[in-house]
Amino acid sequence: MSLQPYVNKKVLVLTADGRTLTGTLLSCDQLTNLVLSQTIERVIRPPDDDEASTEVSHGLYIIRGENVSVCGLVDEELDASIDWAQVRGSVIGGVKHS
Repeated sequence: MSLQPYVNKKVLVLTADGRTLTGTLLSCDQLTNLVLSQTIERVIRPPDDDEASTEVSHGLYIIRGENVSVCGLVDEELDASIDWAQVRGSVIGGVKHS
């Protein structure tokens, strides 16, 4: 499936090492290499962690295609209504096996 319809739209990317990134998709190619602008990494903490979940700004960000597990559109209205500091969840494991 081509990601071209997602260009210039807000997407969420889950990486092979378990990171969650959101940003505006600027470019993609046939190898699923992605270029995101206004990129934010969401660090979701488990329920038993005292530290709050955080969002780390990365700005312009390039993701190699081999590191992309999932890429999907973000419902911006729903996304803006969520207080991400309060979100808790289990750690997403990586998909690479050694």
